[in-house]
Amino acid sequence: MKSRPNILWIVTTQWRAQACGYAGDPNARTPHLDALAAESTNHAEAVTPHPFGPQARAALLTGVRSPANGVREYFDALPADARTVAHALRDRGYATAFFGKWGVGRRDATLPPVSEGAARIAVPPAERGGFETWDGFEGGFQLNDPWRQGRHGDAPRRETGYQSDAVCAWAAEYLREAARGDRPWFAIVSLEAPHPPYAAPAAGIALRAAEAIVLAANVPRGGEVEAKARRELAGYHAHIEATDRAIGRVLLPVVARADTVVVFTSVHGDMHGAHGLFRKGWPHEESVRVPLLVRRPGEAACVSREPVSLADLPGMTLAWAEGRPAAGTRPFAAISMPAVVALPHQCDRVWSGVRTPERKLVVDAAGAPWLFFDLERDPMERENLVDRPERADEIAWWRQRWRSNA
Repeated sequence: MKSRPNILWIVTTQWRAQACGYAGDPNARTPHLDALAAESTNHAEAVTPHPFGPQARAALLTGVRSPANGVREYFDALPADARTVAHALRDRGYATAFFGKWGVGRRDATLPPVSEGAARIAVPPAERGGFETWDGFEGGFQLNDPWRQGRHGDAPRRETGYQSDAVCAWAAEYLREAARGDRPWFAIVSLEAPHPPYAAPAAGIALRAAEAIVLAANVPRGGEVEAKARRELAGYHAHIEATDRAIGRVLLPVVARADTVVVFTSVHGDMHGAHGLFRKGWPHEESVRVPLLVRRPGEAACVSREPVSLADLPGMTLAWAEGRPAAGTRPFAAISMPAVVALPHQCDRVWSGVRTPERKLVVDAAGAPWLFFDLERDPMERENLVDRPERADEIAWWRQRWRSNA
């Protein structure tokens, strides 16, 4: 008889915190996640430690921020000997399984990140993070007809259907089998949606008219930025709706409510025209804030405003497995981009910073203040206060906090 909870992480890509119905986004059609939020702790101030896939995934798997976890650059692979949350839970008697996008393997820099070739890259068994069961793909952003390797053979082969539906189905098959076993299980279901290509078909979900998309106030109006934001958000929200449906109809029905912790999150967000910017890597809210829902057996739903990072999730997970309270929260969350990613629209500098629900300080590679926002007064980050004389003492105080963390 299992006495410890099963634990499921659902990890998406490029799904910013704002883009959920429960978060108030009028564009988001997420009925299944809204229902999950109504039963969960909604960590409404959660951030990614690094708003780019490989660095964020490495931190998520290890609980160690980049570059200390071995991943600094975009094409760095997680070291084969890196200790992950899967190793720690196997040591505690858990069956461990991973499904979907890996994203921290040895990639080929000559291949476009969005390509069939990138999706077919082999991930050797010794480089799968210590998971006993591994069933997925390195990357490639093939949102339809994904490639698959691992559980049913190590040679990549193409599957049919929408990627979120397919990966949720692979995981659901395993979880039905695991439910008959005598070990608690830990599983990660890792989905590439709603990452670009935004124009890819979204499992029959029709694109909304671009003019019907409701834009945030910090998206410039009247030019190409507005047109591009509307066009891309139409596809983005189609993939959000399709992925919400896959999670709610395919995956969650096989998870027992009474004995399973369910986590929903994303590795980073997307700017979608805010401040005239696109994609991720930027220190702004649209890029660094991510959804984080935690549904635990017997725990009432609530909204938490405490600073929390995806790098905290492995430690939280071990606490749930051991039946003890998670460690107390820190006074701020650390955010950074340890390298510039040479891809279109990405941030043009190395930066690091600290964030609370009230303030955000970001410094450049030399430690000089670059951005300072009063998030209480200015949640859209429309006024950079870094050069305001009346804020100098406050910025100095936050810079000292940043130094102590660095």
